[in-house]
Amino acid sequence: MEIRDYRPRQQGWQNIFLPFLKWWPKVTPRTLRADLLAGLTGAIVALPQGVAFATIAGMPPEYGLYAGMVPAIVAALFGSSWLLVSGPTTAASIVLFSSLSIHAEPGSVEYVQLALTMTMMVGLLQLVMGLARFGALVNFISHSVVVGFTAGAAILIASSQFKHFLGLILPRTSHFHVTVYNVISHWREINPYVTSVGVITLISGLLVRRFWPKFPFMIVSMLVGSASALVMSRLMGPEVTQIASVGALPATLPPLSAPHFTLHNIQLLAPATLATTLFALTEAVSIARSLADRTGQNLDGNQEFIGQGLSNIIGCFFSGYVATGSFNRSGLNYQAGAKTPLAAIFAGGLLIVVVILVAPLAIYLPNAAMSGILFLVAWGLIDFRHITRIFKTSFAESVIMTTTFLATLFLELEFAILLGVILSLVVYLNRTSHPRILARVPDPRLPERPFTTDGALPECPQLKIVRIDGSLYFGAVNHAMDRLQEMHGENPGQKHLLIVASGINFIDMAGAEFLTRLAKEKEAGGGQLYLYDIKEGICNHFKLTGYLLDIGTDNIYESKTEAIADIFGRLDKQICAVCRARIFLECRSLPEPAEK
Repeated sequence: MEIRDYRPRQQGWQNIFLPFLKWWPKVTPRTLRADLLAGLTGAIVALPQGVAFATIAGMPPEYGLYAGMVPAIVAALFGSSWLLVSGPTTAASIVLFSSLSIHAEPGSVEYVQLALTMTMMVGLLQLVMGLARFGALVNFISHSVVVGFTAGAAILIASSQFKHFLGLILPRTSHFHVTVYNVISHWREINPYVTSVGVITLISGLLVRRFWPKFPFMIVSMLVGSASALVMSRLMGPEVTQIASVGALPATLPPLSAPHFTLHNIQLLAPATLATTLFALTEAVSIARSLADRTGQNLDGNQEFIGQGLSNIIGCFFSGYVATGSFNRSGLNYQAGAKTPLAAIFAGGLLIVVVILVAPLAIYLPNAAMSGILFLVAWGLIDFRHITRIFKTSFAESVIMTTTFLATLFLELEFAILLGVILSLVVYLNRTSHPRILARVPDPRLPERPFTTDGALPECPQLKIVRIDGSLYFGAVNHAMDRLQEMHGENPGQKHLLIVASGINFIDMAGAEFLTRLAKEKEAGGGQLYLYDIKEGICNHFKLTGYLLDIGTDNIYESKTEAIADIFGRLDKQICAVCRARIFLECRSLPEPAEK
């Protein structure tokens, strides 16, 4: 017995700390090639993004590159998602800057030290949450929330690239409507040469993806865009075209670093750490959930928490600041044809190689070409098929999706997800607090005379039969009571009540008390409460709490035949003698009522 208990436990720890053993057998030469191309594409795109994100975070530019190296590799190895790519993100960088800029000068040594310390604290908290099995929180992010959030984030990604695509100098903002207003206000300043580079990149990417799908269209379009910018600058002169490039980047490996733990720093960073942790996990899990929905993968939220935690814990020793799932790089990874987490591992590893060998050449990579690539990525993230399906099938889910979408565009990202989750919970609670209560009668048209809901069929004047579909818990008992009282008011002569309980999945203390109170009310009115086909687990619950005795064990039945036969014997035969409904087989034992 001890051996059998030990092995599953060992397997569990193996799944937690060696999760890559699950997907490693899926690696084939074909997937390896696809992952290598996707990783190379991701590594190239990570160059300008890393610098931009580090600038937003108030960190030296090279730290944005470092955050996309080791953390991406660790998160891919120890996370659950096969396509999620971790690294610096716009939102996480903004959160970091807003949290630390009040304590230290951005870019200073003290600021970097606080950022590394907070990264370690965030990682530890993420790891603890994963080990504590808090990953079930991902189940509260409904598919409608994911679709709405993904579509909104895709538009944000595209709108953030307008200034690079059009060659405009605009103030930094994270709000969609402000970005659109700024673009419209500065339309006269649009640079036609920069826009041409962006359009050429965009069109070449679309053509390659349409007619030569085996080619890595993002890399090809990036090279085409760079070549077109180089030709324009040579023909017209750089002072005329004014095509801005990413610029030369430092060709260095991530230096070793360490957090600086003091009681003062822990107290100083604790509130920001909690907020950043919750946001980073929400962002990573939302992206992973979105990609999992597209690929049919089963996502383990607990393992994703662990992977994100380890990536930040290890990453802070290699000069990486807070990393989480990146919408840009994950969407790019998916669009580039990645098959396994090796793509993210390649992306992190190749980024190191690219920074050493190619970083200085980034001076030839136009920002407009990068924006054209990200436009393609953003378009691919919008799930038009599921959006249409949600609008057609469910009004409530449509409201959730639309609200999340609009909140993503016009509010903060973390608030948009939280709002979507809250709306999902509200809709769920509204549904569960209004269980369906249907009047039932035997169907004489079928041999087994099953219970059915048909207003054209007569009911017994003494016995009301209802079916409850849903849980009887504290939030649902008021609705159940109101509905049953309404039914009783329509026919006060039905003093007996039979509840078909096969649709009741859960009963809490309030639900049990409601049934016992209902039983006493029926008894006081000269009738009885009966339960038929109640599930075994619920019946055991009643036995444990004593409520079964209050209702009466003789009033609980396992079969319909037994229930009707026994209840029929308790009905008032004087009423039965003049009744013309005769809906039960047992009614045939009575003489026909006299003709009036």
